[in-house]
Amino acid sequence: MNPELRQQAAALLKTYERKGLKIATAESCTGGLVAALLTEIAGSSAVVERGFVTYSNEAKTEAIGVPADLIAAHGAVSEPVARAMGEGALAHSRAHVAIGITGIAGPGGGTATKPVGLVHFGLARKGFATIHLERRYGDLGREAVRRCAVADALALLERALAL
Repeated sequence: MNPELRQQAAALLKTYERKGLKIATAESCTGGLVAALLTEIAGSSAVVERGFVTYSNEAKTEAIGVPADLIAAHGAVSEPVARAMGEGALAHSRAHVAIGITGIAGPGGGTATKPVGLVHFGLARKGFATIHLERRYGDLGREAVRRCAVADALALLERALAL
């Protein structure tokens, strides 16, 4: 990951540790990159509680409790599923804050209504309403879409500190 993201992640971890907060991730299109970036940093075990890579629909349902009928009704790449992923990671961990990420990194898999580069985020924090963020990065290439999603995930985790 690039040095700026690593620096941002290190600062985020320090703030979370100072506040006594733990993070969980539920990642689909990023395949664990957020958790990997956070755990690259020494001392991250004080903050990173766990990470779920829920790439398949079944994993979303089995590991973090996303209702199968929600996925069937809205598709895996949708606001309701992103919210459910964040909430599910929170419920299935000992974290205080959780981020759910689902999207289409490409190069294939996009449609007219859900194009390559579409990513939904669900940020859940105990005691607060879940926040949703939708990004349409465009067809930048798989690596760039995933990198952009990691950057937005870190920004959302920073935002959770202000709740």
